[in-house]
Amino acid sequence: MKNLFAERVLRNDTSDLNEIFKNSRNPENISFAGGFPDKQLFPTQALKAAYARAIDQAGPAIFQYASTQGLLSLRQKIADRMATHAGVQATAANVMLTQGGQQAIDLVAKLFLNRSDAMVVEGPTYMGALAAFDTYEPTYYEVPVDKHGMDTDRLRTTLAAHPEIKLIYTVPDFHNPTGTTMSAKRRQTLVALANQYNVMILEDSPYRDLRYSGKAVPAIKHYDTEGRVIFISSFSKILSPALRTGWIVAATPVMDALVGLKSAIDVQSPNVTLAAIDQYLATNDIDAHIATINQQYRVKRDAMLRALDRYFPSTVNYTRPAGGFFIWVTLPAGIDAQALLRDVVLPQAHVAYVPASCQFASRQVKNGFRLNYTSLSTADITSGVQRLGRILQTQLAVAPQPKLSFQF
Repeated sequence: MKNLFAERVLRNDTSDLNEIFKNSRNPENISFAGGFPDKQLFPTQALKAAYARAIDQAGPAIFQYASTQGLLSLRQKIADRMATHAGVQATAANVMLTQGGQQAIDLVAKLFLNRSDAMVVEGPTYMGALAAFDTYEPTYYEVPVDKHGMDTDRLRTTLAAHPEIKLIYTVPDFHNPTGTTMSAKRRQTLVALANQYNVMILEDSPYRDLRYSGKAVPAIKHYDTEGRVIFISSFSKILSPALRTGWIVAATPVMDALVGLKSAIDVQSPNVTLAAIDQYLATNDIDAHIATINQQYRVKRDAMLRALDRYFPSTVNYTRPAGGFFIWVTLPAGIDAQALLRDVVLPQAHVAYVPASCQFASRQVKNGFRLNYTSLSTADITSGVQRLGRILQTQLAVAPQPKLSFQF
């Protein structure tokens, strides 16, 4: 039946990535591949009680069809939180609830991208976003990331050279996969460039609340003056990914179009879950919960950084994030992290990571990989990094050592 599949599906080859995650589920392996929260930190009892209260209070009506845009009281709570935690003024009418952040990305892509339309993505970027965008077959322009986030000088050059660009996608807070955070100055520059070149910005910020040190920076949308910034986030990293609940904040004309698209796709997000989250927020202190998980994730991050400092070769670079889920590792140029994983690291060290190639739209950068630290114990983090470090010490000792081509 494959000859009946749409061409865009046949061109979207995820076999390598599927193999990585299959291997990472092997209990013999220590997997740094998945971007998973620590399941021990889910507020299980509080969520259980919230579901019960939601059903008891609403009665049979909770199981009926409901608004495509989502439960009004939850949208209002999110709008209020956007004001206090992101510097974004919005009303409930500017918020739509989605099936996780992933659906939010897909909806925005569906709204703006025709086949071959031009868009900017960071290099590297969130591979799930690339999977969503690939379906619409855009023309990608890649702008590098450094320790201050997307390089806005390179962005300016790219926009000037390609005025057909319609959309810029960025993960500004504790970037997936590098862990870096875009500076306030670059956020302002990004908005100014979008205004100048008539471009939309998709700000993907599921890690924003997961800060372990330093002060928060206002969201890019805080600086939005023309309704060009679409902000998306999710409860997946701060409550539970199984809730599959994210949200979009957008100006009215964009929101109206997005609601129409969502209605055609799935009619609505599950009302029972939205009501349960609403009850959880009404009766629990989510900021206290976030402070608890941040304390635990800080310990895990520090354990990974200590292990990297101790066991990795000096020719290997890595980021030191102030929050989020990930550390990005850069190997000397000429080292293929995917081949190294397949041929040496998995069979000999039984450690999994996500190699660079699937995190670049170009698929051309190979000498890097992403590590996740939030889902593992500190003992497993240390053991896994030690095993990986032994492999790298051996491999890089025999490999040529050209100048690093991609680093932070």
